[in-house]
Amino acid sequence: MRTENKLSELAVNGGPKVRTEPWPGPGHLGAEEKAAIDALFDEAIAAGSVIGYNGPAEEAYCKDFVALFGGKGYADGVNSGTSAVYVALRALELEPFTEVISSPITDPGGMMPIVLVNCIPAVADAVPGGFNTGPEQIEQLISPLTSAILVAHIAGEPVDMEGIMAVARKHGIPVVEDCAQAHGAKLNGKLVGLFGDIAAFSTMFGKHYCTGGQGGLVYTRNEKLYIAARQIADRGKPFGLPEGSTNCVASLNLNLDEIGAAIGRVQLKKMPEIVQRRREVVAGIAEGIGQFETVSMPPILPGAEPSYWFVRLRFHPQKAACDKETYCKALIAEGMPINPRYDAMPHTLDWYQKRKVFGTGGLPWTSSLYKGDPNRQFHCPNAQAAIDSHFNLGAHQGWGDREVADTIAAFKKVEAAYAK
Repeated sequence: MRTENKLSELAVNGGPKVRTEPWPGPGHLGAEEKAAIDALFDEAIAAGSVIGYNGPAEEAYCKDFVALFGGKGYADGVNSGTSAVYVALRALELEPFTEVISSPITDPGGMMPIVLVNCIPAVADAVPGGFNTGPEQIEQLISPLTSAILVAHIAGEPVDMEGIMAVARKHGIPVVEDCAQAHGAKLNGKLVGLFGDIAAFSTMFGKHYCTGGQGGLVYTRNEKLYIAARQIADRGKPFGLPEGSTNCVASLNLNLDEIGAAIGRVQLKKMPEIVQRRREVVAGIAEGIGQFETVSMPPILPGAEPSYWFVRLRFHPQKAACDKETYCKALIAEGMPINPRYDAMPHTLDWYQKRKVFGTGGLPWTSSLYKGDPNRQFHCPNAQAAIDSHFNLGAHQGWGDREVADTIAAFKKVEAAYAK
């Protein structure tokens, strides 16, 4: 039961903070990554050359990535997760002015590539109580205009890919998996990225593992799609074509360089342990707050093994004597790394609402070749409700027992002050 004494003890009201020490970083980089880069420089200096791209480091890195996926398939390194999504969509050779069904909650870079390939986003709602979309929500949007489905695994929580693939196969529609936030996540024992026709990964510095500041990777088990991805990622160079062929498709230079690949190869070896440690940290937090009334760890999809890019938490206003904003402010004041609102719905942002893609005429929506409604709106009430009722905790593999204990203590303190 809330008391005035408990309220006065909160740091936001002048009481002592639970966590006064800086939070540890994820600890991504070490001597191994430095040694890998030093080796590249030593080789370049000795040869009087420079460090480039499409070299032995990337070839080895991509082979290591494929090995992680059971040794089947093909991978190509690119310079960002957004580029990976763009390359994956281009590899499908989608007809312009068709529709690509997209997740409602995702990074802007997970939706912008749709319009950059001259297609129209059709935004599916989330499943009730979650950030991810689902088979039912996607099927509601399928029409004769649908050319592809782009699905993001948000927060490292797997989407119901088995259900989505059943819908996609029923309608003959290809699927791109956006695994930018879900390295190492599994559904029924199968890694995400293995379900769709082609998958995109981000390896920027904030993800489970990195290739430096930025990076990405495209993965597929389809050789034709892989060759197309290689061509599109490097200005249409004639990979896989007969000798003497010239640049075969107009595209951009989206290559990952050898330095990023060398870092990525070392990081990839650490990734399974990183994911396992994240799961252990989250399990400890979940156990500690399991009996609280004001906050809970939302249920995950049956058979899912999240890799937790961040921890999604649900606030229960009916059990609290405050609103979510006040609750999160109290946690932040106690020293917690909290994001009170994951406002990540790209179709609500200015670029989408004002149709700012190509020039000032509203393309691709306004093209006469688009047979849908250029002014169609996607309200996504489930996604909006999830954003309104959830907040995020920035836990990661760098946390130890002390960090878990401090987190539980902070939540316990705020719970005691605000529980009805």
